[in-house]
Amino acid sequence: MSAKARIQYLRDVLNHHNYLYYVLDSPQISDIDFDQLMLELVTLENNNPSYNDPLSPTKRVGGSVISTFQSVKHKYPMLSLDNTYTETDLNKFDQKIKKLLNKNILNYSCELKYDGVAVSVVYQNGKLFQAITRGDGVFGDDVTENIKTIKSIPLKLFGDYPDLLEIRGEIFIAKKEFENINFNRLKKKEKLTKTYNSQIDLIENLDEKNKIQKKYFAEIKKLEPYSNPRNFASGSLKLLDSSKVARRNLDCIFYAIYSNKLPFNNHAKNLKKAKDWGFQIPKKLIVVDDIKHVLNFIHETESSRDKLPFEIDGIVIKVNNLNDQKILGNTAKSPRWAISFKFKAYQSYTVLEDVKYQIGRTGSITPVACFQPVSVAGSIIKRASLHNESFIKKLDLKIGDRVLIEKGGDVIPKVVAVDKSQRNLLFQSVQFITHCPSCKSKLVKPINEANHYCLNINHCLPQKINQVEHFIARDAMNISSLGTKTIKLLFENSIIDGISDLYQLKIDSFSNLRGFGIESNSFKKAENIINAIEKSKSQTFEKVLFGIGIRYVGKTVAKKLVHSFGSIDNLLSASKARLLEVDEIGEKIADSLILLILNLLNLSNNKLKIFFTKHKVIILRVFLITIDFLQNLLSKYNEDHVKCQVLLTFIVDLISSK
Repeated sequence: MSAKARIQYLRDVLNHHNYLYYVLDSPQISDIDFDQLMLELVTLENNNPSYNDPLSPTKRVGGSVISTFQSVKHKYPMLSLDNTYTETDLNKFDQKIKKLLNKNILNYSCELKYDGVAVSVVYQNGKLFQAITRGDGVFGDDVTENIKTIKSIPLKLFGDYPDLLEIRGEIFIAKKEFENINFNRLKKKEKLTKTYNSQIDLIENLDEKNKIQKKYFAEIKKLEPYSNPRNFASGSLKLLDSSKVARRNLDCIFYAIYSNKLPFNNHAKNLKKAKDWGFQIPKKLIVVDDIKHVLNFIHETESSRDKLPFEIDGIVIKVNNLNDQKILGNTAKSPRWAISFKFKAYQSYTVLEDVKYQIGRTGSITPVACFQPVSVAGSIIKRASLHNESFIKKLDLKIGDRVLIEKGGDVIPKVVAVDKSQRNLLFQSVQFITHCPSCKSKLVKPINEANHYCLNINHCLPQKINQVEHFIARDAMNISSLGTKTIKLLFENSIIDGISDLYQLKIDSFSNLRGFGIESNSFKKAENIINAIEKSKSQTFEKVLFGIGIRYVGKTVAKKLVHSFGSIDNLLSASKARLLEVDEIGEKIADSLILLILNLLNLSNNKLKIFFTKHKVIILRVFLITIDFLQNLLSKYNEDHVKCQVLLTFIVDLISSK
């Protein structure tokens, strides 16, 4: 047999055994035999590079390293499911669907709702072509190289598959795998601590001792256990080095198929057919003709949920007939033909030890509860948001209280109740702060809002740091080489004072910073940051608009502004009435824009000119066409007429000077 023929034979055999092991759960050879076949293939491929195939089983170990993920538009939008938590709501869903279809009997498919991260995988002529994350449902990140490393995702399909196929799935990690990873991290921490303790006592030089101690704490921090399986899976999929993804033993279950040539007009039958093509599908998949049977399946699954080898947080119910699905269609965010029944969240009791306060990029103050560490659904919980002053008062919280914690959606921890029977006279009530914990400015609570705000936007360091962090994020300007620690150092050393100063940085700006000196040999690190900042100047306008961090202007609103007007010039000349015609653009957003400028008045005109001119941002012109909102501000925020006139003059001068 020629080398070429042997290579192809080994690839086919390994793909087949991979399918038997991961999809059919019926291995026919031992792990040792599999590894020997793989080793032979690796050797042959290394000796015959002309026969290279990017979809060879040997590529599952990863190795490609990328600088960033490319944004890709989904052919079919990845919508979110509506959720329900009660039998009453599920019965209403059933009645509504039957009424819309004018049918008395419907078949529903019922599937486990795996707790992971959604992905869409495209196959062309039976070969893996592209894998895209959900993103915002319209655009997602291309994670093809990372997906190749997940062994339960086929690189090549079997049988009579469609020429073009898109299949949706959930990336997750099994409970046992997740526990093993955290256990191994714990063992490494213990070993590292033992080594550190044996070394530190023998060192007399104080500088050397501090150096070793600093290195020890840095390494220990890297070995903290992962919080929960979902975040672990999501974070793994975003790693830039695919070889690291390969070592994390992720898994994937597929639950929806899209193609112009599907074999059946039936969701469940198509899914079962996909198993023949090589895909792993939900292990529990039933079709019923009555909502009562759906509820029975829900109750049976919830009662045995803890025994499953993976995390689930509910059941997905779908209208099984594809023609019925097309008739029902979708809303802007969700399909009308499907719904998710979410299980009751896991709960545990712990003790409230303290309340701290976080400052957001908009100045919003968020109280955070600090607990005695407690395990909830496999995660160690130490903190949870208390949202605002009203939430604290509603619970009547006191330091020392025994509080009930649950994981909302089995991910986000929250305080749901207080066991007041455990209180004593020494417990102190939680009093919401009156001044910013950082800059000490008096907090303000706007009318009709739940949150308190620090309005000292120009001199409150946490706000300024958070603004820059938001600006450089991947969904905004994507300056990935600039991390939080470096941003803090730049502010603390007065090298930057805001977003605009990023574009004045030079390599020399970092020379005296901790970790950037000659001794640390980090010239390349500084160079990477400067290059990333320079590259960010080519980002799309919608990313700039989102990155600025205007309150209420998220990714969706920024995209809708750009999509609606087509060009910057059209947006610049748009009237207020035209702006308000755009979906999701309303009074609150316009108010937010004006408040932003009011807070920026203390900045120098020159800095604003530099920043807004560099990115062709249209915010100033938007402010100009919404000047009439200033009258509303007079009553809402007690601004005087003189300040409003100053603002008007300031905007006009700034625009005319461009």
